[in-house]
Amino acid sequence: GNLLDSLPEGESFNWVDKVSIELTTQMLATLFDFPFEDRRLLTYWSDVSTNGDTVGGELSAEERQKELQHCLEYFGRLWQERAGQEPKNDLISLMAHHPAMQKMEPMEFLGNLILLIVGGNDTTRNSMSGSVYALNKYPEQYDKLRADPSLIPNMVSETIRWQTPLAHMRRNALEDVELGGKTIKKGDKVVMWYISGNRDDEVIERPNEYLVDRANARHHVSFGFGIHRCMGNRLGEMQLKILWEEIMKRFKQVEVVGEPTRVRSNFVMGYSNLPVVLHRH
Repeated sequence: GNLLDSLPEGESFNWVDKVSIELTTQMLATLFDFPFEDRRLLTYWSDVSTNGDTVGGELSAEERQKELQHCLEYFGRLWQERAGQEPKNDLISLMAHHPAMQKMEPMEFLGNLILLIVGGNDTTRNSMSGSVYALNKYPEQYDKLRADPSLIPNMVSETIRWQTPLAHMRRNALEDVELGGKTIKKGDKVVMWYISGNRDDEVIERPNEYLVDRANARHHVSFGFGIHRCMGNRLGEMQLKILWEEIMKRFKQVEVVGEPTRVRSNFVMGYSNLPVVLHRH
């Protein structure tokens, strides 16, 4: 609420930076009990970890490694500090005091951190931007939402389907299997394109359209399935739901006033700039 009240009215600003990044980074800093004044480091490390030459980004493997080493060192200090204190409820303290996690190798610790940082950062951030972009691209859907704000939770699911914040994941096949008439051999590398599954017209009617009242909006694959299913899915949905409840109370429209600038990646379906102007009721 405070953040929305502090935004400029009647002038253009970058929604991604002022709202999407700020809200997700505040939430993540709270979950980690991370020094609040340094919270933009979380944004930075999230961007670094998803930016590399393999996904179309600009950073070299060496540059990424150097920056993520800083991340590891910073969290290593927090870990030591929390391990020496009484257990608390933040994620670092929970890890430091959990028997299964006390003997982690540095790279395993970093891997777990990056999963939490990217999972809690990039995905919700791009859904927050994607929802504004989609409602402007389909103004009749924005009208539906204004007429019936109880559609917000369904609109959130439809945004996560339509936006598909992470385009794909790769896994290793554990056994031979036949799928769609093709044989996948044990040990084969398999890429799962969530963005394609979310546009599958055999399962989803008019899949390329954004419909806030879609009957089966939660029937999407953006969160993955099985043991790798997103563990922050409810938190992401809740953040988006609360954001839109607060937006609807305050603003008649969050108007997109220019084309968005997209993140250069085949992995993160994201935005770096979304120029908007706010209109109060």
